[in-house]
Parts: sequence; structure tokens; C-alpha cells
Amino acid sequence: MKGKFITFEGSEGCGKSTQSKLLYQYLKRKGFKVVYLREPGGTKVSEKLRKILLDSKNDSMAPMAEMLLYMAARAQIVHEVIVPALKNGSIVICDRFLDSTIAYQGYGLGVDIKLIKCVGEMATSGIKPDFTIFLDLPLKKGLKHRRQSKDRIEKRSLAYHSRVLEGYLKLAHLEPKRIKIVKVHKDKFKTQSEIRKLVDKFLCHFKI
Repeated sequence: MKGKFITFEGSEGCGKSTQSKLLYQYLKRKGFKVVYLREPGGTKVSEKLRKILLDSKNDSMAPMAEMLLYMAARAQIVHEVIVPALKNGSIVICDRFLDSTIAYQGYGLGVDIKLIKCVGEMATSGIKPDFTIFLDLPLKKGLKHRRQSKDRIEKRSLAYHSRVLEGYLKLAHLEPKRIKIVKVHKDKFKTQSEIRKLVDKFLCHFKI
């Protein structure tokens, strides 16, 4: 793959969408070919699966079904968008990827993590992020941002979200070269500045 794959991870309300879009705009201004995506979503099929996954009415969904639906959405976006973009030499920025499933369905819901990684290897065609930004924000602050119109995942208990956060921190500890922890500041541009420094260093040898 000629391109680079950058992902954003974090618990609810941490500002992933805002920060990932700001980075996308920053890299475009610098002259890079950049593709921006969100998960689940990014294709017609994946967006339909997103609606099913986040619909708060689907409260009886089994953990295994939830995990497999996320993987199905991921398999489609990898096949349809991510692989072609990376082959084309683009930088792909994705709001969430496989780490999310390990954290949310693995550590959060108790689905076997080895199984998630095995299914993930197939769903992603072996594609892995080259660089990951994990946005670290205290849980209660993040969930406070989501008081109104919560989706199916956001409505889960604080204990569940605590397990998710703990899972993310374990992943970051296991892969410190790839996963960089960035503290979320009240000023979003201060947070973005720290992200840009890390990404600039990562891309210093990447040709436009």
C-alpha cells in the first residue's frame, strides 16, 4: 500500500469526529491526498448497518450479532473505499476502526477478544492502521456531552463505558508505537495542535 492509514479512537463524547475532521482539513491544506471516513458507515451498505446498530429501539441485539454487524460494515468500507484509496497513495483518516470493536464489544460486552481479532483479520483483509490517535477524556465529561438524543451504545451503563475505556488503555499499552494517547483539552484547537505535532512527525518521510 502506497498510502497511510490513520484512525481516531476514544470513548463517547471525546471529540473524535471534530478532531479527525480538523486533521483532514489540515492535511488537505498541506497538499496531501486525503480521504475521510467514519465507522460504521462510509458506504451505502455500511450506513444502513450503522442505522441498525445505533437505533436505540434495537435493545435486544445479542453481543455476537452486534460484533458481526460492525464487522460486516467494516468489510464493505475496506473493500469499497479504504483499499483503493491506500493503493492510490492517499492518506485515509477514519473515525473508529477495529480497535473500537475490541474495546466496545470485547472489553465492554465480553465477546471473546481472540475471536474478534480473528474475524477482524478477515473483515479488514489484513489492513491495519499505521497510526492511531486515542482521545483521552474522563468518562463523565464525555457522557455529559451526550445527554440529549443518545444512541443505543451511548445509553449503556457507566460500568460498561468504564470497561470500554479500560480496554482502550490496555490496547494503547500493548501498541505504544502505533497508538498515541492525547488528552482532550477544553480548547479543541489546543487538542488539535497536539494531534498535528504527532501526525506531522509520523508523516515526515511521506511524499505528497
